[in-house]
Amino acid sequence: MAIRHVEPYSDEWLRQPVSYVQQVVEQLAGQVADWWEGPCDPRDATVLLSDGNALVWDEESGWRLGLLVSGVRGEHVELSDARYLNGGLLPKPERVPDLLTDARAGIGASSAWRPCYRSHRNCRDGFDVALDFYIGLVDA
Repeated sequence: MAIRHVEPYSDEWLRQPVSYVQQVVEQLAGQVADWWEGPCDPRDATVLLSDGNALVWDEESGWRLGLLVSGVRGEHVELSDARYLNGGLLPKPERVPDLLTDARAGIGASSAWRPCYRSHRNCRDGFDVALDFYIGLVDA
């Protein structure tokens, strides 16, 4: 398989996380009320859950769960009582429901500790290759 390099800040680059997030939303099934992709710097996505909480993913810290304070499509959201899910920056979509269950139970990082797995400014660190894997799954 050839490695593709997507030009940073191109439309394709901005939408790269969408396929990954779509697969997570599918795994969460009936728990999702709505979801949308966010802006960049860092790229993120918000999943509104049917219980009133929000699950937010960004390309630096992975997934976090909390109560939506503010934010709409196209804006970074603000959460209160955020808890970061274990599992790293890009856990397999099928693992996210269990990670969410753990976060709801208080298992995972506290709101005072924000993991930073990478910087969104490092556009050539291989992260986009990992995101491309999920694009290939959706396009197949």
